[in-house]
Amino acid sequence: MKKTILSLASCLLVSAPVFAADVLNHKSPYCGCCTEWTKHMQEAGFNVTEELHKDINPIKQKLGITPELASCHTAEIDGYVFEGHIPAQDIKAFLENPPKNAIGLSVPGMPMGSPGMEYGDKKDEYSVYAFNEKGQVFEYRHYAASNKS
Repeated sequence: MKKTILSLASCLLVSAPVFAADVLNHKSPYCGCCTEWTKHMQEAGFNVTEELHKDINPIKQKLGITPELASCHTAEIDGYVFEGHIPAQDIKAFLENPPKNAIGLSVPGMPMGSPGMEYGDKKDEYSVYAFNEKGQVFEYRHYAASNKS
């Protein structure tokens, strides 16, 4: 009986999908919503390290984040750049199958209802954008607003 249970448990461990990627999240030491996004990513299975900066703009510029794509924090994963409050499911999908020539994803601004920006049931409409080194941008995913106030 014990042998059967151990065998079954071993099969479940081997067959269960495992996802772990190391994330370096550049953020202000004063930004609580960025910390909430870090928690969202950790709950989704990412290993997140936060690096605190008084001025994050030089990092954004170095990583190719234009003012139109900017948000409050910038993360690096496996050589890609992820700007703002992007849902972990979109980052996982991107990492599994990156669009040709894309260097990352962005959720510009700080839309209410995006991960780390939750406020009850209120959700603003927003898009996740993919971008490349040439500054070309296209919509990667779109989220509808909630009808609740």
